[in-house]
Amino acid sequence: MMKLFNRKKININSISIPDFGWTLVEDQKGIKQWVNPEQTIALSLNFFDFEPDLPTINQIDELRSFYRNQIVSYNGGLIEVNNIQLKEYKAVKTIFKLPQEPTGMTYIASFTIPFEKYSYVVKIQAPEVGVTGMRDSVIATKLMNENQISIGENGYEGWFKDPYDLSFNQGTMMNKSEEKQYDIEFPEHPLSQARKILDIIASEISFSAELEKIKKFEK
Repeated sequence: MMKLFNRKKININSISIPDFGWTLVEDQKGIKQWVNPEQTIALSLNFFDFEPDLPTINQIDELRSFYRNQIVSYNGGLIEVNNIQLKEYKAVKTIFKLPQEPTGMTYIASFTIPFEKYSYVVKIQAPEVGVTGMRDSVIATKLMNENQISIGENGYEGWFKDPYDLSFNQGTMMNKSEEKQYDIEFPEHPLSQARKILDIIASEISFSAELEKIKKFEK
């Protein structure tokens, strides 16, 4: 009986992530959020005290379809959806793009860490600010010169594609400039920064001992 009363309750503090020295702007039982000094990127740790709505964590095609249908309803697109391992825990890595008004993109990069009755989401929101489209323009010109893309009646041909389903053509699809290989050329681009931050978090995230005792998400 004493063990039951002494057991720590699972909460938002059961997971710890680096905050990069950013300003803490929200601190509640369901969310902690930080903003970088330039106020261009938001990082949050989110805790959900109920069963995850994921259809699966093991069937990657089903998982990608699930997220694709969600993001397309907002006219967005997939950049990446993969199931990964964060320390000893299964997780889902996602990167989405959403069009801004009047121009530019916002990139949403996340780790979702599900358990049977809880879940955590580490989320980065990185919008394009100021002059937009520079990365697209430079890489499009490069690929045009290399005959990897061409201009057709409806714009660039071979430029846009869903990363996992070449027959899919809805929403705002990933373009070739958003491939990870170009991050090194555009380190200040929000997508490059979002990917870099995710990589650091993956390396430094820590899980408290009480999470070892609860049931994992096994679908």
